[in-house]
Amino acid sequence: MTPDQWPTAFTGRIAQRLRDARKAASLTMAEVAQSCADRGLPEFTEHSMKNLESGRKTSITVADFVVLADVLGVPPVTLLFPLGTSATVEVLPGREVSTWDAVAWFTGETPLDEPAPEGTARDVLDAFRHHGDLVAAATSSYALARERRRAASTTLNRTRRATLLQRAEGYEEHAFEDCQELRAFRGRMRERSLIPPNLPDELAFVDQPEIPTHPEDNE
Repeated sequence: MTPDQWPTAFTGRIAQRLRDARKAASLTMAEVAQSCADRGLPEFTEHSMKNLESGRKTSITVADFVVLADVLGVPPVTLLFPLGTSATVEVLPGREVSTWDAVAWFTGETPLDEPAPEGTARDVLDAFRHHGDLVAAATSSYALARERRRAASTTLNRTRRATLLQRAEGYEEHAFEDCQELRAFRGRMRERSLIPPNLPDELAFVDQPEIPTHPEDNE
């Protein structure tokens, strides 16, 4: 398509996916409009939805877009790109790429040959993604350590108890190291004037001055 046709076509694709999501949620246009009003967007009316789905409305604001995604219960990025239904998409005028590559570009997950320069938008995204990985690792090792120690405390078989305690100690060592790494990384984020995300309740102790040697010490 020509560059001047792309904006209308792009909005039309969003409108189609909005329509599909609305039908999948078994919502009428009036119900969507009311839910938008409930979320503080009364200007997006039933008439607006009709015009968007019919193609008479050829543009959509960012505010309308994110509220509609919330109303319909779908990740906003899935409304932008036809993931799973089309192998490629014209992500920009004249630029056809695989649909998954378009999603990765939009969410900032496109691999780079070198680390992003510090302070850039991509660098901040990478920092928060790495933080998420550290939280996941600490949560997993912490849960495994706690599970093994609790299992050891309830079994009546001495041999099995000894085995479980030995395993628990290994998991606790991993949990302690993971939590230390997470704590250090959160400190480096703050040094860069970045506000780390809130930690899950079970890892709240990571922000305390001292991290317990064993997970059960925090219980």
